Amino acid sequence: MNEETIQISVRPDVSVTAIRTMPDAQPAQSLFIYAPGAGSNNNDPFGSYLSQRMVHEGIALVRFQFPYMEAGKRRPDSPALLEETWNQVIETVRIPNTKLIAGGRSMGGRIASHVAAQGTTVDALALFAYPLHPPGNPTKSRDKHLPGIKAPTLFCSGTRDAFATPEELATAAATVPSATVLPLEGADHGFSVLKSSGRTREDVWSEITEFLLSWLET
Repeated sequence: MNEETIQISVRPDVSVTAIRTMPDAQPAQSLFIYAPGAGSNNNDPFGSYLSQRMVHEGIALVRFQFPYMEAGKRRPDSPALLEETWNQVIETVRIPNTKLIAGGRSMGGRIASHVAAQGTTVDALALFAYPLHPPGNPTKSRDKHLPGIKAPTLFCSGTRDAFATPEELATAAATVPSATVLPLEGADHGFSVLKSSGRTREDVWSEITEFLLSWLET
């Protein structure tokens, strides 16, 4: 496994840091680009876990943070800059003739789905804890762009996720031409589970990764 930190230019005055993890065996079978949720960065625990698991399966992984996080700010960038960042990251790290999977957790995955719906070429989307609507406000659904997604799309969300009930997510996912939904029993938006379940958050991460790897082979 080889890991390096790289800088990616988004605009003349804006750049972001990314971490690229490459498998020892070259070339990589696929490339997964991962963006974290709104409150996280390159140290996102799930992104780090995913990179360690995927690289051992011959899949390269690039995880990056958005400009506002790069600048130490809390408030996310404008939708236009978030989307521009995703597009520049894809353009910079894409490996020729290699399958490209884009996605991420919560906001990171949502913005990936927007650029894919707008025509950016990706071979697959993996959306973890997709924030379909703000908690307690299902009328503000973030699903209008979903029918425009052409790539096979995997949704992985907990059954206790306040940003989408299993039923709401299934309905939204059905508007994507080629979608698969993995309900994570008992998990919340951060993939935490109740102690009474007998499972840990790491167990949920493992469930997601095993399913993702299997799904990518289909």
